[in-house]
Amino acid sequence: MSHEISESHSVAAVTTTSAASLPSPTSMLMRQLDRLPAELYSAIISHLPADSFQQDVLALTRAIPKSPVPIYHLFERIHLKHAQQIDFGIVTWTVDADVLVNLLGILPRISSLLLFVGPNFAPEHLEDIFHEPREDLRFLSLRFRPYVQKATYFQFLKGAYFDTTLTALSRWPSYKLPALSIVQDPPEPLISSAKHFAQPLVFFRLEPISVLLCSKYISSLIHLRLRIPSRQVSRFISSIPSSVPALRLLDLSTCNILASDMEGILIRFHGIQHLILDGCSIARDQSQATEWNNIGKICATATVRRAKAREKELKTWLQHNAATTTTLAGIPQPAGRRIRPGRRGLATATISLREEPTASEPDIIHVPAGIVIPKVRIVPSPPVLLSLCTSASFITDIQHQTIREEFEKGWDEGLVQLAAVKSRLYGSWKNGIRMMRFTADASGGGYDGLESIEGDNAFYSEQDGNASLAPPVLCLAGSGTSGKHIEGCGHNIAWNVWNDTI
Repeated sequence: MSHEISESHSVAAVTTTSAASLPSPTSMLMRQLDRLPAELYSAIISHLPADSFQQDVLALTRAIPKSPVPIYHLFERIHLKHAQQIDFGIVTWTVDADVLVNLLGILPRISSLLLFVGPNFAPEHLEDIFHEPREDLRFLSLRFRPYVQKATYFQFLKGAYFDTTLTALSRWPSYKLPALSIVQDPPEPLISSAKHFAQPLVFFRLEPISVLLCSKYISSLIHLRLRIPSRQVSRFISSIPSSVPALRLLDLSTCNILASDMEGILIRFHGIQHLILDGCSIARDQSQATEWNNIGKICATATVRRAKAREKELKTWLQHNAATTTTLAGIPQPAGRRIRPGRRGLATATISLREEPTASEPDIIHVPAGIVIPKVRIVPSPPVLLSLCTSASFITDIQHQTIREEFEKGWDEGLVQLAAVKSRLYGSWKNGIRMMRFTADASGGGYDGLESIEGDNAFYSEQDGNASLAPPVLCLAGSGTSGKHIEGCGHNIAWNVWNDTI
C-alpha cells in the first residue's frame, strides 16, 4: 500500500515539473515576434494613424523591447503642440543643411540646441540659423567635424570657415545663456596617421573668440567648453577685458595650453571653480613631479598676479585722469622737442627705419609737477579653484600619487606667498596707504569693481584657514568614463552640464 502511494506521488511530481517547464503562450508569442525582420515592422508602422504615429511607435518599442523595431520611425513624424520650451538636437554628421535651416526657422523659441556640423554644412547655413537672436535659448552646443569617414581638405580648399558663426552670436543682445559649447573634433588617429592627414581648420582666425567673450550676449555665461585642437587660444581669451564674470566651469581640452597660459586664464576668469585641460601639455614632462609643484603654486597665486595687474591699470587711469583734468584747467603741459631754425644738412634722412610703435605699447602720460597721484593697493582675493582636470598618459598609480602630492605641496607654498603679501599690505594699510579689494562683479575700469577696505577682515578672513582653502582636486583621468576619476572632479560636473562624456 505504501509502495503504491509513493509511486503515485512520484508520478504527480513528474507531471507537475513537466507542466512548469513548458513555455507559456505569451512567452512563445514574444519569441516569435523577436524573430520577425525589421522590414516587416516598418511595413506595419507605415499603416499607423498620423495623429498618434509617434506615440504608437514608442509604445510598440516598449511593449516588445527585444524585437528589432526600427526606432528611427520615432523621428519621421514629429508633432509640436507647444512652441515654448523645445529641445532640439541633430546628432548625425550627414544631414540636409538646407532643410535644417528651414526647420529651425519655424522654431524660434528653442530652449536647447545641439548641432553636429558635418561636411554638408557651409558657413552660410549657420549664419542663417543664428541671424536672428533666440531669446529663450539656454543651452547651445556646436560640434564641428569637417569630414566623416573620408579625410578631405574640401572645406579648407574652398575657404569655408565658420568665423562668421562666432561673429553672429556676438551681435545678439544680453540674454541669459548659462551653457555654451563649441567643439571641433580632432582627427581620428587611424585616419591622420595612415594618410598623414593634418588637422583641418574650422576657424581661420581666432579673434572672433575674443569678440564673442566680450559681447553682452554671454555676459551671464556659467559653463563654457571651447575645444579647438592644437590652436593657441589662450592669448585670445586671457588678454581681453574682464568678461563673463559668472563663469564657473571652463573646458579648453585639446587646445594648445601650457602651464604659463594657466596663470593668465585664472587671472582673467577669476571665478573659475573647475578648469578642464584634457589633452593639453600643461606639464612639459608629465612624469616630473617638480612640474606639478609649479602648477599647484600657479593655481594658488594667480589672485596675487591679478591684484598686481589691476593696480597697474588703476594707476594708469589715475594718471590719465590727472593729466586730463589739468589740461582742461589750463595748466601748461611739458613742452615737446624744440625744433631749431635753419637749413637741414643734405645727409639728413627723410625717412626712418625704426618700427612704428604698436597699439599695444602704453602711451606715456605726462603728469604736471605738483600733482600727486594717490597710491592705492589692492588686496588679493582667496583662490576659488575647486578642481583641475587633465590627462596624464602612461603614468603609473604610484606616479599619480606622487604627482598629486607635489601639486598639493605647490598649492600650500603658494598660500604661504599669498599670506605674506597680505601681511605686507596690512602693514601698509596701518601706515595710511589706501587699500581696496575686488567686489563680486570685478569688471570695468577706474574704481569700478573695487571697494575700500575699512577693517582687518580683508587681510585675515576665515577663508584663510586650511580647511576652506584645501587644494583643488587634481584629476588625471582625461576625457571619457573609463579612467580613474577623482570624486568631485570637474569631469563629473561637465558630464551633467553637456549630457555627454567626450
